[in-house]
This record gives sequence, C-alpha cells and structure tokens, in this order.
Amino acid sequence: MNTTETLARHVAKTTYADLPDSVVRAAKIFILDTFSCALAGSTGPSSDETLAAARNWGTGDAAAVWACSDRLPAPSAALVNAYQIHCLEFDCVHEGGVLHPMSSLMSALLADVESQGRRRRLRITGKDFIAAVATGIDTSCSIAVCSKAPMRFFRPAAVGGFGAAVACAKMRGFTADQIWNTLGVMYGQTSGTMQAHVEGSKLLGLQVGFAARSAIVACDLSEAGIEGPKDVISGQWGYLPLFEGDYDLEPAWSSFGKTWRMLEVGHKPFPSGRLTHYAVDALQQMQKAHGFKAGDVAKITIVCPPLPHRLVGRPDKRDCTPNYAKLSLGFVCARALIKGTVDQFDFVESVLRDEATHDLAAKVDVILDSNPDMNAFGPQDITVKLNDGRSWTTTIQKAIGDPLNPLPRDRQIEKFWKCWDLAASKMPQANGEKLLGMIDNLESVADVTDLVRLVTPT
Repeated sequence: MNTTETLARHVAKTTYADLPDSVVRAAKIFILDTFSCALAGSTGPSSDETLAAARNWGTGDAAAVWACSDRLPAPSAALVNAYQIHCLEFDCVHEGGVLHPMSSLMSALLADVESQGRRRRLRITGKDFIAAVATGIDTSCSIAVCSKAPMRFFRPAAVGGFGAAVACAKMRGFTADQIWNTLGVMYGQTSGTMQAHVEGSKLLGLQVGFAARSAIVACDLSEAGIEGPKDVISGQWGYLPLFEGDYDLEPAWSSFGKTWRMLEVGHKPFPSGRLTHYAVDALQQMQKAHGFKAGDVAKITIVCPPLPHRLVGRPDKRDCTPNYAKLSLGFVCARALIKGTVDQFDFVESVLRDEATHDLAAKVDVILDSNPDMNAFGPQDITVKLNDGRSWTTTIQKAIGDPLNPLPRDRQIEKFWKCWDLAASKMPQANGEKLLGMIDNLESVADVTDLVRLVTPT
C-alpha cells in the first residue's frame, strides 16, 4: 500500500471510540492551551497588522477571529488565528518531531467547523472534534518523527499543514480516498523555511498561518474534484525525500492505532523557544536551591545537542527583535536570572534594549555536545559559576512541560487566566470559566462552535 494511502486509511477509520482515555484527556488539555496562546497572541507583535491585511482578502463572515469582533472568510480567519497562537512562542510542542502541532491544526479546524456549519448547517460534536484533533496530530507528528536530518524547513508550517488538512478532512467526513487526495493537494502548497527563524522574523508565525489557510484550501479543492499527486510522503519528490532527505518510516508507519502522538505533546511554560526551556528550568532550580542573584553570576555554560546549539545557541544582539530574543539562550537565560522566570513582558522594546540584560547574556556560553541525534532537545547540562568561585551543574533530561515532566494542572490554569487577561478584547470572566468547563467535558458538547462564541466578544 502507498505510504500516503496507509496514513489516509488510518485517519478515515479512526473514531472517537478508538481513542484511549489518556488520548482524550491530552487532546482536551492542549485544546485549552492552544486557546490560551491565541488569546495572549491577539495583542502580540504585529497581530493588529496581520488582521488589518486579512480584512482586505475578500468579504465574508464565515469564521471568527478569536478575541476580536472581526469575522472573515474561513481561510483568512484560520491564518490570523494561527498567527496569534504562535506569535508569542507559547504554543505546545512535540519534541520528537520538532514542531508545534496544534497551531495550524486548531486554527484551521475551528474556522472550517464554523464555515461548514453556516454553509451546510453541519454541527460537529465534541467527540468528533477530539477525533479530528487526535488524527491530525497523528499525521503531522508521525511524518515529523521519521526525519533523521537536521531541520532545514520550518516543520510547524511544512508538516503542521498536513495535520491541519487531515483534521479538516476528517471533520468534513471525507472518505479515505478523499483524505488521501487532500494530502496531495496540501503538499502542493507546503512551504516554510528556517530563514525566518534565523533572522528572528515575524514571518515565522505567519508561516504557520499560511499552513492553516492552505489546509482549508486543500479540502475545498479536493472536495471540488481537483486531484493531487498520491505519493507525497515518501515518493521520489515527496515530503520526506525532498524536505528532510534522511528519514526512516519505521517505526512510525507500523504503529498507527497503537502509538498515539497526542500523548507526546508537551506544554511550553515560558513564551520562548522550547529549546531554551531546559536552561530556564535548571536556572530556576539552582536559584531556588542556592539563593544567588543575577549580579552574582560570572559565567553560565550550557552543553547541549546539535539542535539547540544550532537553533538557540545564537549570539545575543543588543538591537534584537522579539522573535530573535525568544530564540537566543543568552537573552532568555539573562531574563530568567534577573526576574526568576520568563514571560511575554521580557520581549518588549524597553527590555530588549536593557543594557544589564545584554551584559548578563554575554556571560552565557553554548557548547556542542557529542549527541548524534540531529533532532534531540536534550539532555542539556547547565553550569553556573559565581563571582566568588562557587559553581553548580544541573542536567535536565526533560524540561518542565514535557509529558514525562508534565506541567501541573494548577500551572496550566494559571497560564490560561494570564493569557485571558491579555486578550485584545476584554471578555467576561464568566466566559473563561464556561470555556474551562466545556473543554473539561468536551466529549459531551453537542456543537463545538459554542467554544468559539466564548472567546469572541459579543
């Protein structure tokens, strides 16, 4: 059977009843987390400009822009919501695949749910929504974990789009052949380079938005009868050979229905690159244990695998952009030492120009270890040496937020309410409380568009 066909048939035959309880719980946890990130991101860098541009891309009110009063055509709403989810670097991550799998998926899926509801009076239940999310995550993360190569393309966009397209196709009730074809049409739109990451460009988040928009377009074209190529995962010029180069389909392709990628998704407790969280976790532990202050620090040394060394081991810049700073270990470590934590206010203009922060960032050295895995996040060894000669080293195997070191429920809820308060439109707290309750009991919800109503002003 064709590799892409195998994936499509897994998606088509999987129902809510096939999902273990643990997968359902994880889906609900990260649906909530993704809403949290979108609400905070509605006031993130260039969110207003992105929305202003999207208003010019045709008329229509099929889908809502979350935390705003705007309604747009579904592809445009999906793009804006995806940008809001990712622009603060706060959205959940699948470390094994090096991608943010929920960002393009949930923005596309909910925009399409609203649009299909208006066009066809189609109501999507909470159970159907969870099944679409879980199979979409299976799609993107299973493709991503096949790679053995250093990341050249931005997987949250390039691979995330496949997950988003499959989730929308699943929600629309596509057959296996239609899902297979949708993957082909999606592949024709697949893009997302690492240049935006290297430069700290705001286009990084927009690439996730492009994937969300393309997912809806892929479903529309497939439904209209447009035929795409069929061997788009491992064919001669398929995604894995072309975008990744070095890959192995196993064990991912033989574990569909046995290994659920939803269980491998983790939280980001801090709005910075996930690869920086290992150092923040270690610094918080060491400051708590030994009581030193930022001014006591003479040097910080981080020994890490190739992926963090390449992606966040970049030099600090005194004129950096928010996106660059979020992906710089030096800057993030400096803020963690100065404040004891890292939040979205560490990446505003006044802090980005703070001389004390940059002086401290200059004391951070990032050293490459001998880990042969080009996609490993850890382990990372973090050593702090003080001016008085004392030093400590902490090894972080799994940073806080990883499924094996999960973010406690109270911190998940704390993150939600902090993000709620940052939304572009101030919505009643009662809406937030209802949203929490509905997501906790999502399998009982008759129409998931009720979730959207709670995150848009009336």
